[in-house]
Amino acid sequence: MNRDAPAEPDPRSATSFAAGVLRAEADAVLHAAEHLGPSFESAVQQIGECRGTVIVSGMGKSGLIAQKISATLASTGTPSHYLHPSEAMHGDLGRIRAGDTVILLSYSGTTEDVLALAAVLRQDGVPLISMCGRADSHLGKLTDLCLELGDVTEACPHNLAPTASTTAMLALGDALALAVSRDRSFSADDFRKRHPGGLLGRQMMAVREILRFRAGENLPLAAATGTVQEVLEEAAKQPRRAGAVVLIDEHSRLAGIFTDADLRRLLVRDGHETLARPVAEVMTRSPQCLRDDALVRDAVQQVRERRVDELPVVDADGKPVGLIDVQDLVALKVIEE
Repeated sequence: MNRDAPAEPDPRSATSFAAGVLRAEADAVLHAAEHLGPSFESAVQQIGECRGTVIVSGMGKSGLIAQKISATLASTGTPSHYLHPSEAMHGDLGRIRAGDTVILLSYSGTTEDVLALAAVLRQDGVPLISMCGRADSHLGKLTDLCLELGDVTEACPHNLAPTASTTAMLALGDALALAVSRDRSFSADDFRKRHPGGLLGRQMMAVREILRFRAGENLPLAAATGTVQEVLEEAAKQPRRAGAVVLIDEHSRLAGIFTDADLRRLLVRDGHETLARPVAEVMTRSPQCLRDDALVRDAVQQVRERRVDELPVVDADGKPVGLIDVQDLVALKVIEE
């Protein structure tokens, strides 16, 4: 027996079982991708041309997926809300107006509550899109367009609990929402306006919105033609302390940056002789910087990838208009200290 051979994974272990579940759900998503076709293109067009609200409905686990798809549509530029199929048949049909489009979810295509809703809406001439396993299912035949998932084997060992099928529905819903969003030229700024709160909203802010502490009179600026001593004296005049001085050329464009860390290293190496040296010899030339129309998430990415603590912010002409310090990002709670 080879004692050095790696042990085979125990097929009875929870890890092995979970890996099988994930593979089954991944296969279902890939299977759904293979079934994309003309009906998907038509669905994107139908939703893109909808002048009302896109209503998404489903029962049970499909209902939960319908709620997520509706939320994704709404957050990416398509007005949408969820409608419970049973509640719809008891008064909530009044939520559907002329000009709306309805998406109905049922993998089997035989869910009674969903079929009943589809039949009523079909009579009223409401545009209907279904998401089913097969286009020839009862629900698929009742709707104008059917987004077919294909035959899916559930990750459940008994092939009963909705798992792989709902994962495929969720992924297909994301694909639909994002395809519509792309066709509508939905921008990052549009996204920011719909996500003003929380971490996501803060990351989508323009950097100019967080420059209030290190812009204008509070921006530590100095000419790149001076000595280290002169640059430090100029920085000391600023009402707010910063961890760096932004250096400009004769055209007031960004030339370099000189940080507290640069000063410490030079003092340790050369002593006080450092103060008499031209700052142009010891500054970081053409430093990493951001345009003032960049997003906070861009600042976070640069701080993490470049491992810098200060980022100059420039306008379209390359002239400094502010300085972002890593502590500004910490205070904004978009990065950990």
